[in-house]
Amino acid sequence: MKRLMLVFTMVLFSSAAWSLDEGLARSYSQYFQPFDGKATSKALQFVKAPDFVKAIKSGEKLFVLDIRTPAETGIIAMGVSDKLAVPMNHVFTPAVLSKIPTDRKVVVVCKAGARAMAIATALRHTGFTNVYVLKGGIAGLAQYVVPKTVY
Repeated sequence: MKRLMLVFTMVLFSSAAWSLDEGLARSYSQYFQPFDGKATSKALQFVKAPDFVKAIKSGEKLFVLDIRTPAETGIIAMGVSDKLAVPMNHVFTPAVLSKIPTDRKVVVVCKAGARAMAIATALRHTGFTNVYVLKGGIAGLAQYVVPKTVY
């Protein structure tokens, strides 16, 4: 009988510990409403490498949020003047969030785009509406940027 009560208690408490956060689920449901069919690509707010290079060359006011690790940025750095390099696990600190502008386009970059997509989604979900992802990340940019495309 004691074993039965122990098993019952464990099941009862483990299900409570793994319960769904319904408020957060509703919030994400609302956030992802525009992600439907062909509209998904636009809702994700990607910036392709050619458009990113064109924006930089034309002097468009961009802010680059580079979320790669210090080891990554130590080897390949971005030569963009208005940028913040901070690992993704530090982005949501008050000090970093206060440095992300709300008055111009913010382009989040990482090596290939997956981490940037996660951070951009979370930033948009917290209220930033001007956040974009460099499609393909630094790797995609490096494939595009050759002497012919830079000059």
